[in-house]
Amino acid sequence: MKVDGRARRTIWREAGAQAVQVIDQRELPHRWRVQVLGTLEHACTAIAQMWVRGAPLIGVTAAYGMALQCVADASDEALGHARVLLDSTRPTAVNLAWATRRMHEALLPMAPAQRATAAWALADAMAEEDVAVNAAIGEHGLVVLRDRAAARRHDGAALQILTHCNAGWLAAVDWGTALAPIYRAHEAGLAVHVWVDETRPRNQGASLTAWELAQAGVPHTVIADNTGGHLMQRGQVDVVIVGADRVSARGDVCNKVGTYLKALAARDNDVPFYAAVPCSTLDLGIDDGVAGIPIEARSPREVTHISGRDAHGSIVEVQLTPDGSPALNVGFDVTPARLVSGLITERGVVSPSDVHLLGRMVSPQRPSR
Repeated sequence: MKVDGRARRTIWREAGAQAVQVIDQRELPHRWRVQVLGTLEHACTAIAQMWVRGAPLIGVTAAYGMALQCVADASDEALGHARVLLDSTRPTAVNLAWATRRMHEALLPMAPAQRATAAWALADAMAEEDVAVNAAIGEHGLVVLRDRAAARRHDGAALQILTHCNAGWLAAVDWGTALAPIYRAHEAGLAVHVWVDETRPRNQGASLTAWELAQAGVPHTVIADNTGGHLMQRGQVDVVIVGADRVSARGDVCNKVGTYLKALAARDNDVPFYAAVPCSTLDLGIDDGVAGIPIEARSPREVTHISGRDAHGSIVEVQLTPDGSPALNVGFDVTPARLVSGLITERGVVSPSDVHLLGRMVSPQRPSR
């Protein structure tokens, strides 16, 4: 995708470099800042503190974290330690453990002296794979949007799409998941308009999704999180598309907290609800997503405080709540498969009931962890 007309990715490595660079997403949309990750600890910090976020990007960053470890110490013990550290940074997104396991299993049979070169090559390859996977999600999702436009928008008006959190190119290496079909539709000349949930408490919709869509010239409107149901009741939403951090074997979708409520409103108003996910987000080791998917609890400060740009252009943080009021910050919720119209993957659009079959077809021997 492009920033100020220049093609960008969220994570990249200069030729031959033993470090990677990432967009520091904590600073967007008001500041553009690039951070250099030169050690395993840097990679862990970037993931845990959300310099990078989004399941696909977390996975690729973790792969580079394993490569960084190989530069410092490529022993069996060091690789195992790096994998444990990285896996602990964000427990909900399964792509993280998928990536570290893939790196670990590929590197372990090699002599330690060979591992660093191989690790960089594999991490680079995983980054390129992520771009191709999300581009394919965009193509399959474009068909969904075209079909929905043909069914609902006979007057030529824009297709009204609602999304929650940020599942665009900032959440991946490029293209993104839920926003990839929207970008493809916009490029193809299909008129679209996106309702952007602000997505409290970190406001990834208001700060990141809105910024992305503005950079791409896609018409959009930022709304408070609780507005979606009202818009659906009034016929102002044609389709909901979200991303996911983990999908259970029976098709339950774990995404940013608040997604479940959007799915309930969509079902009540006969609005199709899709999750756009790479197959690496499938977790066949968990059947019941509501009971089995680990849900990340984050700092209450993300709820009690908020940052933004003041009238003088400075980035400031302000307190929203009374002194002494406790806060709960649950990062994700799970939408049961019965509320999901379909999953848009790089292999095509599938029913939640076909997740187990799809997962086995993509990786027959893959354990969940």
